[in-house]
Amino acid sequence: MRYSLFLLVFLYVLSSCNSRQKADRIYINARIWTGDSTNDRATAVATRDSLILYVGNDYSNFKGPKTEIIDLDGKMVVPGFTDNHTHFLAGGYQLASVNLRQAKTQAEFIKTLKDYISTHPKIHWIMGGDWDHEAWGGELPTRSWIDSITGDHPVFIERYDGHMSLANSLALKLAGIDRNTPNPPGGEIVRVPHSGEPTGVLRDDATALVKKFIPLPSQIELDQFLQRAEEEALEHGVTEVNDMSSLGGWAELATYRKARAANALRLRIYAFVPLRDWEKLDSFVKKEGWGDNMLYWGGLKGFVDGSLGSTTAWFYKPYLDAPGKTGLQVTDTNDLRRWIIKADSAGLHCTTHAIGDRANDFILSVYQEAEKRNPGKDHRFRVEHAQHLSKEALGKFASLGVIPSVQPYHLIDDGKWAYKRLDSDRLSRTYAFKTLLGTGARMTFGSDWTVAPLDPIAGIYAAVTRRTLDDKNPEGWFPSEKISVEDALRCYTVNNAYASFQERRLGQLKTGFLADFVVLSDDILDIAPEKIRDITVLRTIVNGKEVYKKK
Repeated sequence: MRYSLFLLVFLYVLSSCNSRQKADRIYINARIWTGDSTNDRATAVATRDSLILYVGNDYSNFKGPKTEIIDLDGKMVVPGFTDNHTHFLAGGYQLASVNLRQAKTQAEFIKTLKDYISTHPKIHWIMGGDWDHEAWGGELPTRSWIDSITGDHPVFIERYDGHMSLANSLALKLAGIDRNTPNPPGGEIVRVPHSGEPTGVLRDDATALVKKFIPLPSQIELDQFLQRAEEEALEHGVTEVNDMSSLGGWAELATYRKARAANALRLRIYAFVPLRDWEKLDSFVKKEGWGDNMLYWGGLKGFVDGSLGSTTAWFYKPYLDAPGKTGLQVTDTNDLRRWIIKADSAGLHCTTHAIGDRANDFILSVYQEAEKRNPGKDHRFRVEHAQHLSKEALGKFASLGVIPSVQPYHLIDDGKWAYKRLDSDRLSRTYAFKTLLGTGARMTFGSDWTVAPLDPIAGIYAAVTRRTLDDKNPEGWFPSEKISVEDALRCYTVNNAYASFQERRLGQLKTGFLADFVVLSDDILDIAPEKIRDITVLRTIVNGKEVYKKK
């Protein structure tokens, strides 16, 4: 539904007469994994303008007097990585904000925040954070930890999964939150037992009570966030991101469109906006089209539930460490069903966040209903995270054609403490990568940056080894779900292209496709699995142009 007749004709003409063309550049002496099952390995790739002219071994017919020859000295080349789930501009902001991810104790948490405030006195609202209370044993931070060091700065710092935040007393006062404030639908104000006073921790939709008082970033700041995020992505071989937004989607899209109009985008972006805005997006698409091969839109992102770390993922059975809780329905389920069916009928692309087993079953049933109402459509429904699945759900992704859009790094992080939340039966169907692929599901990979590093190599390492970050599972956490390196590569490239309606021009190194590829320091298909995480990106090429080279 996204392909123009002009593009298809152009690619056909190019492929039929490529023998008469000479390349701008030819990369030789390489170990190339193409992602193309009909021509999966090669030693040379030739490019002309933004397209791949040739992939193979004998490149002599494509070498002209002005062709630049780049000898890669046996290094590996793979298609450019797509990250299926980022919060891209928020990530660009986070790179320059307070970072509490490494805090392992209450004292480190407080000192890191205090040091940041002392070196950034002109910043009014202190945000960012990425803290993880599991790093110091599971005790939630409170405003009493930080009130004495934050002065006249309102503070709103998020847990790394984005489903729980800590506000200081000043931020709570500005938002009008006190002991009498009721929990909003889809959210929770964490309170001191007996007194009912807010501790400062807000879960899921309760965070909106504070967020609406935080000034929006200026356009100059948004442009800076984008520049920093692009540099981080390209350094890790990411040539396209699916942006799930954090600022409401429309501010991000406007920033990307501004950069695209100035021919300043350095990587490809598929921009999503909130599912509740489906009518606005429908009108926007009718007026502006779908974008182009650098920036495109038409995707909608909704939420069923919260996260495992915040005990807000929606399960059938209670949490082991919170026996009175089964999670939260972040969005009214009737609204979700209605929005998805109407947006799908309008030809828009729907994806939905679902982490708990009950949340996944619910959204799969909604997608099934939408498919029955709109038979014959190319829906490509996605479930973001698809983390904890019921036995019935495992086979439904493939049978319904729904794409599990997962983030493998989460498993080696969550695996350190998930046993406190869930029993082994539920955990056995957590990040069930091998099972999903075995059913024929078109699984895709990404990071959920900033929840996890914007680093496909780290994601591949996680999916292949399943070795948790605490090194307590050297053979893998639930090792039966480990997958091969080639399958992981395919999830980051070929499958991601399909999940974004890009499979006819991206995801493979193939004649006529867009020339996006990455040069790696080692052969990822030949190296010992535990050494994969040491691989570095040497070059990143987008549209046939080198946009990153390791110094």
